[in-house]
Amino acid sequence: MPDLYRALSVSVEEDLLPLSALLHRHGLPHRISEVAGRQVLEVETEEQAQQVQDLYRRWRSGEFEIQISRAPRRSEAPLRSSVLGKAPVTLALIALSVCGFLLVYFIGSVEVIGYLTFTPVDVRGDQLVFKSMGGQYWRLVTPIFLHFGWLHIVFNCLWLWELGHRVEAVMGRFNMLMLCLAIALVSNGSQYVYGGPGLFGGMSGVVYGLLGFAWVAPLLQPRWPIQPMPAIMLFMVGWLVACMVGVVEALGFGAIANAAHLGGLLSGAVLGALFGALSRSARDNT
Repeated sequence: MPDLYRALSVSVEEDLLPLSALLHRHGLPHRISEVAGRQVLEVETEEQAQQVQDLYRRWRSGEFEIQISRAPRRSEAPLRSSVLGKAPVTLALIALSVCGFLLVYFIGSVEVIGYLTFTPVDVRGDQLVFKSMGGQYWRLVTPIFLHFGWLHIVFNCLWLWELGHRVEAVMGRFNMLMLCLAIALVSNGSQYVYGGPGLFGGMSGVVYGLLGFAWVAPLLQPRWPIQPMPAIMLFMVGWLVACMVGVVEALGFGAIANAAHLGGLLSGAVLGALFGALSRSARDNT
């Protein structure tokens, strides 16, 4: 703006933002700068300077008010844009786990629970008799929803949320669902192959799978900020080792599905490497 005309000179403590907005609405280009400890508003022509002075006088005399609309703060966004709204698959898995726990806790009937076990089960006298799965392929997944105690359900839901909502944020709903189903298949299958027919269940295998995924995937795709803190990794792996060597069972926590945990962890790590590499390759090719 060459040969500018000084229209106003006011204290630096005075807020000229409303006036500046008004001038823009009136199509009056201007510049505000600080000169010798005062705010100076300059325009292109003497006529514009007179217009600015008139508008300023009328504004300060209270002849009119200038309203400025500000964008809403992030915290005012609706719930659907919050963390809860971005993790529907994780929340659904938690809800189904709670339902499975309530089924065991309040009903406790082997005949009813048997619809969700890896293989069908009958009660003959004091013994459980396990049958062939046949074509009931939902059983490959449904054991993850069975929980047999308060500590079991609380532990799994807390870690499922902590790890799951972060992974779902970078993977999306569909990929998160497919990821959890794949881990469930491997963890349940691993426990069956290792331990044979039995009443096993819980979301722990999926939790360890998400841990493995969140651990490995960011190594190949640094844009995914989902890697757990070292303290969490140390605790979870330490708990896995304690379970596998029998310490946890000796403390009275009951039988532990160690093969499901280990199978989940390894499958999650492999899938993390696969998805991380594919994501990075897709980005490099764009």
